[in-house]
Amino acid sequence: MVIQALAFYLFAGILVVSALMVITARNPVHSVLFLILGFFNAAGIFILLGAEFIAMILVIVYVGAVAVLFLFVVMMLDINFADLRKGGMQYIPLGIVIGGILLFEFVTIYTYWQFSPDVIQNAALPMSGFGDAQNSEALGLVLYTDYIFPFQMSGLILFVAMIGAIVLTHRTRPGIRKQKVSDQHARKASDVLEVKKISSGTGA
Repeated sequence: MVIQALAFYLFAGILVVSALMVITARNPVHSVLFLILGFFNAAGIFILLGAEFIAMILVIVYVGAVAVLFLFVVMMLDINFADLRKGGMQYIPLGIVIGGILLFEFVTIYTYWQFSPDVIQNAALPMSGFGDAQNSEALGLVLYTDYIFPFQMSGLILFVAMIGAIVLTHRTRPGIRKQKVSDQHARKASDVLEVKKISSGTGA
């Protein structure tokens, strides 16, 4: 238990520090790198809680796709972040008011929070009915049995969105030059190159 507690405080401490560095770092690339570090430490906390599937999804989806995409976008776009920060001080009072309201809501929620009488029994048997199934196996059993229709519908919606994006990308528009791979492979040197013999002293 001591090792688990030390690991939790280690992951939680690095997570809090990296979250603060995300919003305080002046370099946007460093902010994205601290965001990736925070995702990894959050995944470590989920592993300590026994939710290895959520930890795997957090690393694969958020670190492997979202955060890396943010990093490449920030590095490729020539954005003047100094100009974006200009005039930001005028929004500080509004941000303090909104933050105070959210803090009051959180305090109110946790002050009047009450646990169910069956919470101890449910915590002792978080996967009742699945026997010795692991976290990922139990989640798969629930997802592909009780929620198979919403799962298939979400996949169909994503598939339709992908087809729509491809159709919009390849639609015919005037004034747009598109790459034709077949024409490039069929091109010969004589089609694009002309050799002229220029006599000395005549110029081009």
